[in-house]
Order: sequence, then structure tokens, then C-alpha cells
Amino acid sequence: MTDSKSLTLSYADNDDKKLANQIIVACDLMERIYDEGYYPKLRVYRSWSTHNPVIEGEFAKPEVYRWYLTRELAKLLHANAEITISASRKCISLNDPKLLHAIDEDNWDFTKKKLFLFRAERIDLSLDRLEHYTGTPAHDFQRYIMFTNYDMHIGAFLNRFPDCVKPKRKVQMPAYHHKLDNNMGLTLINIGVGPSNAKTITDHIAVLRPDAMIMVGHCGGLRNHQEIGDFVLASGYMRSDGVLDKSMPKNVPIIPNNLLNFHLQKVLEEENLTYRTGTVYTIDNRNWEFMIKRVVHEIHTSRSIAIDMESATVATNGFRYRIPNATLLCVSDKPLHGKPKLGQSAQSFYQISKDRHLEIVIKAIDLSKNRFPGGLPNASIRAMDEPLMGGGP
Repeated sequence: MTDSKSLTLSYADNDDKKLANQIIVACDLMERIYDEGYYPKLRVYRSWSTHNPVIEGEFAKPEVYRWYLTRELAKLLHANAEITISASRKCISLNDPKLLHAIDEDNWDFTKKKLFLFRAERIDLSLDRLEHYTGTPAHDFQRYIMFTNYDMHIGAFLNRFPDCVKPKRKVQMPAYHHKLDNNMGLTLINIGVGPSNAKTITDHIAVLRPDAMIMVGHCGGLRNHQEIGDFVLASGYMRSDGVLDKSMPKNVPIIPNNLLNFHLQKVLEEENLTYRTGTVYTIDNRNWEFMIKRVVHEIHTSRSIAIDMESATVATNGFRYRIPNATLLCVSDKPLHGKPKLGQSAQSFYQISKDRHLEIVIKAIDLSKNRFPGGLPNASIRAMDEPLMGGGP
């Protein structure tokens, strides 16, 4: 039954066409509720659950991630859940001092059964911040996100997708979107240099529930037999950046998504490219060579094969927010072997490597999309008692 502010959905007739129409009506209602100044609320009744039969959650800006809500509502209804949508409380203005208390993650239990990882207020703020940082509206973001810190990768992306959505002004972390139906396209963001930027952008990207995040960067090679231009496929991370230590204990193992790595490795093998898999050491100090004894000791202890400033941060926030992630780096220098990154040689290397590097990642994403059109499995980064709408099967 339905009125202007509420709707109940079920899958009683086992009719997929009716189900699809119900979900369209439900998403339209959520968007209308939000446009009228209220948070839309979902109440899910799950008859099969002994301890948590009813789960509720509020949302903000539902039109931005409509693809995600459509997918997750379909899963719930196919499992014979009953879903009620209604208007909840009035939206809190982003200028209201009460907002700070509502978005405080220290008082938000991520593992408690709920519909979404984030409060409605946090969604509102993060989507506004995304547009501020990237220069593009949040609804342009696609399900597959790539991060770089080089304009050259942006140039390669623009050459491949000249009609992509571009920032309309100069911003801190410009984003470019190759848009496809159902948000199945690609987004590339130049996040700049350093772990703080990597944390900032992934904090806000997380509310979109993307299917994958991949770091496409450069690194210092740490092994004798690496050469400039070789690739590094991260299998783990040494977290020496310190940015997320208070949010995620350092003794929690952080590893990339196995399926993303499988697809990246498959492309590297097919292209007959030289690469190594191993630990990437991420640091917060670009001039780490000035304290080399301390850093080299940690490099040896961790058996790291490459050093950079963003990869572990992206991966840790991916783990923290349950987003499949991976890292593919290209060796641009070998600072421990008399080959530091110098201006002229670096620019020459960048021009040679940029197109190939991006092409590998795009091919791997295409393999993932074809194999898992409904999103990569993410059970490995979900706890025992996790949010119902978690971004994957």
C-alpha cells in the first residue's frame, strides 16, 4: 500500500517485471522525500532472521547512488524481505552546529547491524565535499574508481575518453568520468601527493559504495633486479604513513582484493610485462631519504619491494569502509640503487609509461565487470555482523 510519503514493497507474486517497477517507484519516492526536506527511511523486515528481523536506516541524496539502491533493494526483495519506505526526520542543514555530533564516527558502530555504513548527515556532507574537491557533481561518479597523482594519467584518460565529464573549474582533486548506463563506467581522480589527500578523498568516495578502487601510481623500486618501468602489484602493505592509525589498528592485516589482483595479473601476463608482487611500503615523508637508516630498517623487516605515499592509505580506507581495492604501481626510480627521481629522466619515463599503465588497469576492470556485473564479492572485508547493504554479493 502507498500514499504520498510511504510505500511497502514485497516480492509476493514472484514477478521480476513487477519487482523492477516497484523499485523504480521506491527510488522515485525516496528522491521526492529528500527533495521535500526529509531523510527517506527504509525499514526492512526479514522473516528469516531470529535476532535481527527488523533493520532500519536513513539516507540522503538517494538519486546520487540510485544504481546501488536499486541493486540492493532487488537482492532484499528476492530474498522475500518486506521493505517499507517513509519520510523520517527533517534534514539537518550543513550549516547547523548539530551536524558535527551527527557525523561523529567515534560514536558510530560500523559492525552493528544496520542498512548503511553511514548516517544520512554524513552522506549529505561527503557528497557536498566530493563536488568541492573534484569539481564534478557526485551523481557523475561511476562504480569503478581509479586514483592517480599525475596529470599525465589524466591526459591519457582524456585521449581515450575525450567526451568524459570534466571539472568546470580548477580544484584540488580533479575528477574525470567516462559515464555508462547504470554507472558502470570509470572515474579517474588526480588526488595529488600524500596520504592525507588519499584519506580525504576515500572518506567521501566511500558513501557512494563503489564496486572497486584502484591506485594507479608510481613508486620507488627497492629490489636489485627491478628496472625503471617495471610494474608492482601490491599483495600487502607496510603502513608507515600513520594517517589512519587511530581509526584502524596497525596490527590489522590489510591486503588487496584477490579478484582484482587476479585480473590485473592476468593482463600483465597477457601483455608480457615485467612485474613483481609483494609489499608496498607507504610513508608520509617524500624526503624519506633524509632519514634513510630508520626507513631502510623497516623496508628490510617488511620485505617491501616498493615505496610510495598513497597506496596503503587507500587500501586501509578501502578495508575500513568495505570497498574492494587494489594497487598497480610503476617503478619510476630506485633511490637505494643510485637512481633517484630526477627531473629530466622522470619526465621522459612518464611519457613512455602513461598510456600503458592506465590501459592495464582499464582492461582489468573490464574483466571484473564482465565476470561480476553485480559487484565484486566482498565477504573478505566484512565482519561477522555486517551492514545489510554492503556493496556486493
